[in-house]
Amino acid sequence: MAKKLMILGASILQLPAIEKARELGLETIVVDMNPDAIGFRVEGVQKEVISTIDAPAIVEAAKKHNIDGIMTLATDMPMRSVAAVAKEMNLIGIDEDTALKATNKAEMRKALRVAGVPIPRFFKVANEDEYLEAVKQFTVPFIVKPADSSGSRGIYEVHDIANQKLIKEAYEYCKPFSRIGDVVVEEYMSGPEVSVETLSVDGICHVIQITDKLTTGAPHYVEMGHSQPTRHSKEIADRIAEVARMANKAIGIKNGPSHTEIIVTSEGPKIVELGARLGGDNITTHLVPLSTGVNMVECCIKIALGELPDIEPKWEKGSAIRYFQQHAGTIKSIDGIDNAEKIGGIQQISIVHGVGEKITEIDSSGARIGFVIAQDENAEAAIMDCMTALQHIDVIIQ
Repeated sequence: MAKKLMILGASILQLPAIEKARELGLETIVVDMNPDAIGFRVEGVQKEVISTIDAPAIVEAAKKHNIDGIMTLATDMPMRSVAAVAKEMNLIGIDEDTALKATNKAEMRKALRVAGVPIPRFFKVANEDEYLEAVKQFTVPFIVKPADSSGSRGIYEVHDIANQKLIKEAYEYCKPFSRIGDVVVEEYMSGPEVSVETLSVDGICHVIQITDKLTTGAPHYVEMGHSQPTRHSKEIADRIAEVARMANKAIGIKNGPSHTEIIVTSEGPKIVELGARLGGDNITTHLVPLSTGVNMVECCIKIALGELPDIEPKWEKGSAIRYFQQHAGTIKSIDGIDNAEKIGGIQQISIVHGVGEKITEIDSSGARIGFVIAQDENAEAAIMDCMTALQHIDVIIQ
């Protein structure tokens, strides 16, 4: 009899896990509050229209289906539901304490600080008065972010710490993105950003790949590109991996994936944040398999079901993704994709927002028009493939 896997989320982010589960012949129960979500269209899935953060309802559905494993992919908030089901049904997964630390940036920072993991100076604030007191403690630029949001939503940099209008604007922008109302104010860290893609098995954290990241910069820091493997020196890469393993231990991840974001500062690597799930933005679904041959999605499915994953690299290649540049307006036309797809190394070109859609400036990951993905002999070559492809694509926005 086929094992039963519950996947929380049916958006395009979870689609690779849903398709892989079906490919592996698993009974696949998919949960999402949107009855028209793309993941529900995969042939053979069993559909549960429930919010992925409604833990009691998900526990009930999990028991009804008598599932053998539960997981989510590339999203943070369902992790608390994963933990609730894992506890109730004695399945492989993170516990409730780890789920809290992995989804609440303030609790995460506290756990990392106690464990001696390198982090920026920070304050958790519950209201504007506390916020205004906290910002007085900074003599350097600082970042304001919701305690429990994801996808670069609600992040704001205050570079001019004497600008009271900007300080107030940062809080007013950030606050609505926090479900619990708390906001984190932390020291701005200067340096290149990376992420570390890991899989933990029986308490041992395995670093699968290190990703170099490209963002929009201030004020929102939306990611505009990634490449693998990292182009940092081996010495720095080893230190990055060590800090990521320390962070995983501090949060309590014993089985399953993590995506750890790190800034390589002049004082060494410091944690931005950690998610107890696979990285989004096609990092672990596409870039890691292209650069290493390790299928992290399949590995996560195996771990969730209590099976041994294949984490051994098959090759050492370069992979990259780059997102389209854009400005606010209405997309009038997108031309040149056919020619761009013919460029050597290009693996995929995807349009998320198409002709006729109104778009904004890039203020969150969901705002981006689309992307190109490439594989080549090394990271530099893969990046060049992406940039060449983008030059062949003409997007008119009015």
